[in-house]
Amino acid sequence: MNRVERISQTIHDMASRLGAFSSGIVRKEDLAGGPPSADLTYVLPKAKTAFVFALAMDPKKIEAFLQKKDHAAHDQDNVRTNVLASGISLEISNYLKMKGYNSVPLGSNLEYRTDTKNGVLDEAPPISHRYLAVRSGIGWFGRSGNIIAPEHGSGIILGSLVTEAELTPTEPLPEKDNYCDDCKLCHAACASGFLNPNETTQVSLGGQTFSYSKKNHHTRCDYVCGGFTGLHPSKKWSTWSPGRFPIPEKDEDFMHAMINSAQAYKSRPRLKGGFYHFLIPGNHVSLTCCHCALICVPDREERNRRFKMIKNSGVVIQLDDGSLKAVSPEKAEIHLSNMTPEVRALYE
Repeated sequence: MNRVERISQTIHDMASRLGAFSSGIVRKEDLAGGPPSADLTYVLPKAKTAFVFALAMDPKKIEAFLQKKDHAAHDQDNVRTNVLASGISLEISNYLKMKGYNSVPLGSNLEYRTDTKNGVLDEAPPISHRYLAVRSGIGWFGRSGNIIAPEHGSGIILGSLVTEAELTPTEPLPEKDNYCDDCKLCHAACASGFLNPNETTQVSLGGQTFSYSKKNHHTRCDYVCGGFTGLHPSKKWSTWSPGRFPIPEKDEDFMHAMINSAQAYKSRPRLKGGFYHFLIPGNHVSLTCCHCALICVPDREERNRRFKMIKNSGVVIQLDDGSLKAVSPEKAEIHLSNMTPEVRALYE
């Protein structure tokens, strides 16, 4: 075994020992022809390879979250898994630096480019973990655009780092084995209409083409996943957000909707846990959705079961003590009607 193979094997082992269920390696040339966030030299001018890995979130906590039985458990699991991914990236990056290979760790999330047209508002990552993951064989693209892994589906968190070390690349998974059967439950589970049902995005990475649903403007996800609002247009179920502000039909109306509801969102009681996001009013935010990722597992019957969990979970309201509770749509209306006009304005 030569030096390249030894170092490659070592960092695979490091990731596994630190909690990753899968890891992969991509060379700069394996990403040629890709979007800007596939360019490793953006973060490291002399980059040669990237190392990427995946951590699984607890499926039992995901189920309780989807059923609206327990918000805190998955909220904490998700946040801590993201922090762990960032920590693993730093740990392996430091190891490679001490071995003489300049390396740059990448945050698992909430790290954006500042030099795009609208700066951080474009929410463009320095390097896309998803591109690295699909090109290195951690998983496939699902219809949602999330990475779906053979065992864990898309209930995963990705982490990565870029390095000047020459590492042994891993191969993409065969597309014929991709379990995505176009069930479109990721579309059905999204209250915001973020995923375009009719158009497809294609990405070329090193001569290989990958595809998934085109996404509508990201402010749709910011508005609903960010918790400004969460009531599905059917009004029969919601995300974990107690907000009931209207969800616009057109992309161009979402920024106006966010601005109009920002002060109300900021003034609502905050839950424990969650995380801080510099673009969110008040900065503190709790997880309220991610349905498109949490619903997707390899077994079709399980996906259907999870969708039923969402549809039958009820509508979330916020009680006087700030806690959240799922009730029937009818009880939610009664709860709102008993509020003073000033308090009700915080929610709709």
